[in-house]
Amino acid sequence: MKVAILCGGRGIRLNEITEFIPKPIIQIGYRPILWHIMKAYSHYGFKEFVLCLGYKGEMIKDYFLKYPLMANDFTKSLNSNSFEIHSPDTDDWKITFADTGLETLTGERLLNAKKFLENEDTFMVTYGDGLANININELVEFHKKTGKMATITGGHPYSKWGMIQVDSNNIIKSFWQKPILTDYINIGFIIFNKGIFDYIKPGSEIEEVFVELVKAEQIAMFRHDGFFHAMDTYRDYLEFNKMWESNQAPWKIWK
Repeated sequence: MKVAILCGGRGIRLNEITEFIPKPIIQIGYRPILWHIMKAYSHYGFKEFVLCLGYKGEMIKDYFLKYPLMANDFTKSLNSNSFEIHSPDTDDWKITFADTGLETLTGERLLNAKKFLENEDTFMVTYGDGLANININELVEFHKKTGKMATITGGHPYSKWGMIQVDSNNIIKSFWQKPILTDYINIGFIIFNKGIFDYIKPGSEIEEVFVELVKAEQIAMFRHDGFFHAMDTYRDYLEFNKMWESNQAPWKIWK
């Protein structure tokens, strides 16, 4: 089953970084967030990817074209212009790079990548800026059991503010710093049947497709009560790297 990753947005809320590079290759530790997403899927055996490119997509292409050399020690022979890679640690991924437009909305990006996905009975889709410790195999089994056209993963957002708890006299009893909220939001990690392309219109956001699927009773939600976080702001970037550097990265499910 192929995995399409939406990598084309401008990431305006992270403009201090995305002015120069696309959000999916902002680094967590020593690798782009896109690599972390792909690593999680490949841990469960899903190793074919379609990257839906847009803003500065050439930089994403360049990263993976150079990946075998950048990820490993190597020796170059100047005379023959050949390379010897030492103890290669290269992931066995098959990646399709699909240029889906500079200003294209997410639904149309997927539509523009249709030719790489339409032969799949089902395929997965996610965003290029969110990490979670989801069991992908359980997600796939859930989708199969529902028999619906689509499954999204629902996760819990973090509050961006501290929460206050008071008693009946309005005396503060506690502060909760950025607690996890109880409601569910769409966190990506989506599965579609191939008939989904009948629902996608040019110039649409993928969330508009969800609305139509709700009307048709053709969409289900896989509940994820574990870790999820998206890289929306510079603070998120710092938090991700702090977790990685302290070896407390819940999304790192691979060895």
